[in-house]
Amino acid sequence: MDEIINKVAQSGLETIDLEQFYPQGEIVVFDLKPFLFMEMILKEKDFRAALQSHDWEQYRDKNVGILCSVDTVIPLWAYMLVMTYLQPVAAYAAAGDADFIYKTLYLHNLGQLDTATFVDKRIVIKGCGDKRVSEVAYAEITRLLRPVVKSLMYGEPCSTVPIYKNKG
Repeated sequence: MDEIINKVAQSGLETIDLEQFYPQGEIVVFDLKPFLFMEMILKEKDFRAALQSHDWEQYRDKNVGILCSVDTVIPLWAYMLVMTYLQPVAAYAAAGDADFIYKTLYLHNLGQLDTATFVDKRIVIKGCGDKRVSEVAYAEITRLLRPVVKSLMYGEPCSTVPIYKNKG
């Protein structure tokens, strides 16, 4: 009887699952609209008072996007002022919508990757999973790994799409 040989296991391919870098924690939005006079105009004194009396604990350990859902002129300092309240309680906060926060956290998490461990290796970026992995993550992992890897592929070790091969 012929011995079954696992060619995938012998290929030297390493798989990276981008779900390992998935942003952790709930993402919520802080909308400036309810803090505006007639939901259109920022009156500094009223705005400051409203922020001061707001329950900031509801953002404890959450990832918060700061935005204004109404099309009006918001002075840039308003975002700074909101951040002074969010920074001590939120896990992370930035100006932007929930999708922006999700992508920013993904980029941050991928930035923690030690690319030196992938020098001259054959890498497969896992293509399917249980969570929605942003296109931002796939582009960023390629940007990070292309300078160091021998080859980069997408998919599963048994069925890959070649992305990059170092010809040097």
